[in-house]
Amino acid sequence: MATADIPAALALWRVTEGMGLGESDRPERLAAFLARNPGLSAVGLRADGSLAGAVLCGDDGRRGYLHHLAVARECRRQGLARALIAHCVAGLAARGIEKCNLFLLSDNAEGERFWKRAGWAVRSDLKVVQKNLTGCAKVVPGSC
Repeated sequence: MATADIPAALALWRVTEGMGLGESDRPERLAAFLARNPGLSAVGLRADGSLAGAVLCGDDGRRGYLHHLAVARECRRQGLARALIAHCVAGLAARGIEKCNLFLLSDNAEGERFWKRAGWAVRSDLKVVQKNLTGCAKVVPGSC
């Protein structure tokens, strides 16, 4: 995935059921993510060159993360999602990353079925805990 792919990827993600986009999915933030994780994210193209699928992939040095895997509805069940995942997993493994995580909205039953069929395990022992850091640099350190 290149910076030039971001508008088409965002368009796909916006129409994909079960997808959650947020403030950090602005084009400039996505471009920064790609720059920080070169070669890990991927797109799949139709024969006409238009975007059929996309996934963001990165690592923090010890764990890998997949974000926003999506394939256009009319392009599903052709192996594209699995090919995108394989690209990401191979790139992470080449960097020495041993485990990969992803976030799935709790009501995304179709997505959960897909990931389970693909061999991923749903962990029921974890919860995501998050804090919005917007504006924290402007306040007293430690008060955010």
